[in-house]
Amino acid sequence: MSYQVLARKWRPRNFHELIGQEHVSRALVNALDQGRLHHAYLFTGTRGVGKTTLARILAKCLNCEEGVSSRPCGVCGTCREIDEGRFVDLIEVDAASRTKVEDTRELLDNVQYAPTQGRYKVYLIDEVHMLSTHSFNALLKTLEEPPPHVKFLLATTDPQKLPVTILSRCLQFTLKNMPPVRVVEHLSDILAREEVSFEEDALWLLGKAADGSMRDAMSLTDQAIAFGHGQVRREDVAAMLGTLDHRHVLALLECLASLDAASLLAEVATLAEQGPDYGGVLDDMASVFHRLAIAQMVPSALDNGHGDRDALLALASRFTGEDVQLYYQIALQGRGDMANAPDARTALEMTLLRMLAFRPQGVPRPAQTPLPMTGQAEGANAPGAQAQAPVQQAPVQEAPVQPQQAPAPQPAAPATEAQPPMADEPPPWATEDVPQDARDAGFRDVAQDVPQPAAAPVSAPAPEQTAAPAQAPAAPSSAMSRLSAAFGSAPAQPEAAESSAPQPAEMAAPQPAEAVLAAPQPAEYSAPAQPEPAAPPAPEPVVSEPVANEPVASEPAVAAQPLPEPAPAPEPAPAPVPAPAAAPTPAPSASSADGRLNHAAWLELFPALGLGGITRNIGAHCLVEHDDGTHLKLRLDPAQSAMMADVHQDRIRKALAGQGVERVLEISVAPLPEGLETPHSRRIRLLGERHVRAVEALRADPHIQSMEQQLGARLIEESVNSFEPDDF
Repeated sequence: MSYQVLARKWRPRNFHELIGQEHVSRALVNALDQGRLHHAYLFTGTRGVGKTTLARILAKCLNCEEGVSSRPCGVCGTCREIDEGRFVDLIEVDAASRTKVEDTRELLDNVQYAPTQGRYKVYLIDEVHMLSTHSFNALLKTLEEPPPHVKFLLATTDPQKLPVTILSRCLQFTLKNMPPVRVVEHLSDILAREEVSFEEDALWLLGKAADGSMRDAMSLTDQAIAFGHGQVRREDVAAMLGTLDHRHVLALLECLASLDAASLLAEVATLAEQGPDYGGVLDDMASVFHRLAIAQMVPSALDNGHGDRDALLALASRFTGEDVQLYYQIALQGRGDMANAPDARTALEMTLLRMLAFRPQGVPRPAQTPLPMTGQAEGANAPGAQAQAPVQQAPVQEAPVQPQQAPAPQPAAPATEAQPPMADEPPPWATEDVPQDARDAGFRDVAQDVPQPAAAPVSAPAPEQTAAPAQAPAAPSSAMSRLSAAFGSAPAQPEAAESSAPQPAEMAAPQPAEAVLAAPQPAEYSAPAQPEPAAPPAPEPVVSEPVANEPVASEPAVAAQPLPEPAPAPEPAPAPVPAPAAAPTPAPSASSADGRLNHAAWLELFPALGLGGITRNIGAHCLVEHDDGTHLKLRLDPAQSAMMADVHQDRIRKALAGQGVERVLEISVAPLPEGLETPHSRRIRLLGERHVRAVEALRADPHIQSMEQQLGARLIEESVNSFEPDDF
């Protein structure tokens, strides 16, 4: 007996043996059981998915000697003849070889005759789209109104070529492609019945190579059995198909996840020994990146197309979502650029190295030991780690600015208060996506937030003071005054100055918002107040002239404005002598005591450098590593190293020289020590603190509280922007 191939030997004999086409078999089974049969059926789908098999099963159901049903007996003469392909009333026509209109007319001439043996005369026309236009026109009338004993079963792989007049006369069923999982399950069952040993990994290769066709999978299995001497092994199947071993693709992804460029190139060299299709390698990598993205977003939706579902789920945890999306785009771009590369291997290696070079976390570098820094905390992050959290690093402590309280009988407000805890992440408006002009303004804001010692304003008591000393003015209640208090717009007084130089009552009492808005220009703050004509005479106060070199406050001094009813002084007193700590303080020095630039001075000096664009961003992520008076060495965060260039280093050197710091500048890329702030992280921290103070001030405002209670309003904290008066 001659050998029968697996595709024919294991062809389904009824609807219940059909694999992977449940949507079609269900409709046909219900139609057969209910007796609602159409006169023409059209089966479409790719090759080897069961179109002809379905037509033969349907013909068997219609002509079974036991009656029309969805379960033919399979043992009667009619069923056996249909299975063997010799049933006289099943007319199979190959439209690819009989395309002429004469062939179609000859075929239709026999339609009017009754079936010879069966119940129905079934016309099975395969590859019907190959018929000519005249053949379709000749078929139209008969296909629309055939005799009751005739059924037309049409099959095609290209339904787009059929005229709409043919499509409208048929019930169309589209058969699905076979997924690799379904192919592997079916092959496992068949090989077990055939008593052929196999490896499951080999079946996955066959299922992938079948490309959705069950017949192709069965044919490839026959070939694999012959190639492997009666066994189906993975190595034999890979050699037979000449395809790339999927394990090589996973090995490349392991190297990418480990940021190991040397191992990556070594794996490409190992891959080159097999003479692969390098374009196919990039295609396979793009496919794996797509599956990794699914594994990260919806793990339950990840398919097991290569039998590697568990491996991909483990690998997905080693990549970030940004990495996967970027690598996918680079793989697609590299595939398109491969035709312009010197050779295919070079294109593959450059594409893989590009993935490492443009990784969002920075270029991978070998482990480096951070240099010890004088007076600073040692330790560094791992190479390639994320940028340090700016909120957690706060080496520079700043006392919050609070409005001064009058020496009234009630206890005065404390000089300092604990700042509210900050979130781990900066607010949305303090990220790197802020435009350049907004970032410049932000650095100016940071400079304004740093409290500087200032001279105590000098003023004299007004002669019209008649109220009792205990009658202190009420605290401001408007939203503007609360914002001013929260942002620290009033000049801050150092603790040393407060302890050595007592302030008069009219200097420490806050004013309402109306008085602040109507305040005169800063040049008039120290001028003596003019007495009203109706006021009783009083001794002339002693007024001290303002010092010529004394800096004028940039904001209206609330304490210098005379109150409507201030407390009278028992006797004129000379103006208080400024304490040494309140003397005019020059701009922050860029050097330490020995003339060298330290990190604290760098933080204070950076906003005055006037840098912009990428140069400003690079400088904002640097800290001072060493300064010997001649050579200045800055350390740059590795996450910003991709933008580093000599032109930016030269601009920073010139900006430092413009501020009096003449140095030979060197910028090295190394992980930053923990506990140190860069100008960037310091700015984000200060902006975050201002945002928290602004939110607290708004929540404490009685008008906002009233709207929340009466109108059900809600304060959206993300929309709150904190501004300083200089911002306008």
